[in-house]
Amino acid sequence: MPGSGTRDSHGRSIGLIGAISIGIGGMVGGGIFAVLGVAAESAGGATPLAFLLAGGIAGLTAYSYTKLSVTHQSAGGTVAFVDSVFGVSDVTGSLNVVLWAGYIATTALYATAFGNYAASLLTGGSDSGTWLLRALILVGVALPWIINLTNAGLIARSEGVVVAVKMTILLVVVAAGVPTVSTQRLAVSTWPSPLGILGAGMLIFVAYEGFELIANSSADIVSPARNLPRAFGFSVGIVVILYLAISAVVVGSMSPEEIRNAADFALAQAASASLGRFGFVLVGLSAVLATFSAINATLFGSARLSYTLASEGELPDLLEKSTWNEPIGLHVTALLGLAIAIALPLDAISSLSSAIFLIVFAVVNLAGLKSVRSTMGRVVCAAGVLGCIGSLVVLVGRSTSDQPSAVIALVVMLVLALGSEHLLLKRRRLGG
Repeated sequence: MPGSGTRDSHGRSIGLIGAISIGIGGMVGGGIFAVLGVAAESAGGATPLAFLLAGGIAGLTAYSYTKLSVTHQSAGGTVAFVDSVFGVSDVTGSLNVVLWAGYIATTALYATAFGNYAASLLTGGSDSGTWLLRALILVGVALPWIINLTNAGLIARSEGVVVAVKMTILLVVVAAGVPTVSTQRLAVSTWPSPLGILGAGMLIFVAYEGFELIANSSADIVSPARNLPRAFGFSVGIVVILYLAISAVVVGSMSPEEIRNAADFALAQAASASLGRFGFVLVGLSAVLATFSAINATLFGSARLSYTLASEGELPDLLEKSTWNEPIGLHVTALLGLAIAIALPLDAISSLSSAIFLIVFAVVNLAGLKSVRSTMGRVVCAAGVLGCIGSLVVLVGRSTSDQPSAVIALVVMLVLALGSEHLLLKRRRLGG
């Protein structure tokens, strides 16, 4: 059976179920554990709607990824799409560097979530203190970094088991939590303004980042013309439904004050409402496992992305070298991710990560718009472009007042990416 390790006549080995698992595993990583409390604190009873709005943008973008993946089947994924459709230029090269910056930011996001949940387990949910949290964040980055140095595939080989454990625990929490949900806590009277709901949805948009990993596996997927659209559609659809259920249970079973007090580990606190201390520990351990696995996978992937970009002349030659048998990009990603995790609060990191992927996905939708020929397909891709840009504007506007540090970090990253890329390409044109 394709997807079980066997290969078809074209050497492809990933079937539909395997491709869907890649998409779900990419999305239900550390993101939902990291941003759920942030969303609930911002959107209140409208949190499920905020997740639905973010899922809608993800769904539109998944359509563009589907069309581009079928046409450009490559392990390069997003990088291959952008370079193939638009050609190599300062702008496209910068976008690829921004994508790497997105992985650095998500490393910081997962590390912060790891620290918060680990601290909640050690302290029983009470205030963990700044130094304990920072120490645990350091552990959350350092251990996966060491694993990548010694055995990069250690956690990757067990990723299927990790995904199954996460999904099982989340479904248990949802099933157990439904009886504790109060519809009054989800009532329209508890909702913020429409712009506030959209802003909250885009703040946690990073929770849907990950479905694009299907594109990186497109060259290995059996019957790609049939299975790629199904894989993108089913994976995004399943995760949207899961997030709606989880957010409804969390907001419906906790008061606004409880959400504020436990925003950094909201899912574990919500589990305790229905399952007691056992539920708190179960979800806490699951979150630690999920975020640890996500950090490991992100470090692994970003190291290879930076190496690829350097080999194509889009990053300095230094990043094409290796130390301790691993690309230097591994160490850069770990150090910068750790620095961001320690320097910025969770909601600022979430805002930064979401903004970066909205930028990247806007360009991917634009590539889809340029490539798709059918009228309906162009309408969907255009909606994806406008959705990402409009959402980015709302998110930046919200963050300018609430989390200006995230906007400053975003601007610095974009300026550095465009400036360095221009200098690198100029040097290549001059033969330097």
